[in-house]
Amino acid sequence: MTRITPASSLAAFATFPPAGVSRAHEETLLSSLDPFELDRHRIIACSAFRRLEGKTQVFSPDFHDHFRTRLTHTIEAAHFARMLAKAFGANESLAEVITLAHDLGHPPFGHAGEAGLHHMMGDHGGFNHNAHALRVVDYLEHPFPQFRGLNLTQATRAGLAAHATPYDIPAAASAAPSIESQMVSLADRIAYNTHDLEDALGAGMIEMDQLADLELWQAACDRSRVEVINRDNVFKLRRTVLDAIVQGAIEDVVTTTHNQIHHDHINTHATTVPHVMMSSKLVQQFENLERFLQTHIYGHAEVQRVDNAGQKMVRRLFDILCNEPKHLPPRFLARVEDQGRARVVCDYIAGMSNRFCQRQYELLT
Repeated sequence: MTRITPASSLAAFATFPPAGVSRAHEETLLSSLDPFELDRHRIIACSAFRRLEGKTQVFSPDFHDHFRTRLTHTIEAAHFARMLAKAFGANESLAEVITLAHDLGHPPFGHAGEAGLHHMMGDHGGFNHNAHALRVVDYLEHPFPQFRGLNLTQATRAGLAAHATPYDIPAAASAAPSIESQMVSLADRIAYNTHDLEDALGAGMIEMDQLADLELWQAACDRSRVEVINRDNVFKLRRTVLDAIVQGAIEDVVTTTHNQIHHDHINTHATTVPHVMMSSKLVQQFENLERFLQTHIYGHAEVQRVDNAGQKMVRRLFDILCNEPKHLPPRFLARVEDQGRARVVCDYIAGMSNRFCQRQYELLT
């Protein structure tokens, strides 16, 4: 694998103190701590992070113990982000912490729940889980008596605002994304595409012969040198092949970006943050995989049935709580006068796990 810098040092375009470490509220007693490690501690200790365990990735957490939840997706994506950051000589701690927080704004029932909230908030600016992640870390989490929010560093917040994938619309980013933020976006895309495929194979929604036209899968079979005798048994080879896809994708990103940096340096002598990218060939392969997943998994009748039921619960519960805010917990009810019913109800539902949302729905209907 190509390395831009030795692993023991940071590249010139990496984010490192003092850049990006300012916070909205000064905390002088903590000034000696690594700023991004402190952000990491606050994120993994917050209640919104723990609730990701009960939120849908593709399959409901109740569907099977072996399938990803929004929490395990986050952990895998953070691992890939660190791998990319290490290869580039970027700030591994910052890449990890942005990834750990990137899905804190997801509501119950995954993208179906988001669609439900977006519809109900249509007269109030809609709902975007990326933008809501910033609201979570800036306001809704409030474990400290002296201020609301987690008081994260500017670099971490900027990374959340800039997060972008085919399923993620960036919040209002005010500057070009850091190299670590760009890595998080690619790590997220690599993670959900590969593990959603693995979970679908485990659920029996895909047969081996359906993978024949997926160039990314077939190339990884060849790359990993899986035994021909096992190629008809997906359970014996899926992990090996998926690991080969991940490793190949990371090598492709590092090599492609390194070549672009070298080209830019020769032509412009620029020292600006490089654009982290996949090769055009890998982009096409991932787009083909995403179309495959949309057809065979996300659009599968059973997945759609659960998604539709989840969205129905979210929309009905939103109506009930807006019409009868007395059912809100006191700490939420206290904000209604200042922020309005729709905003407060949206905050409350977006924070729910699948299980809690269903219990509230059954209790109030």
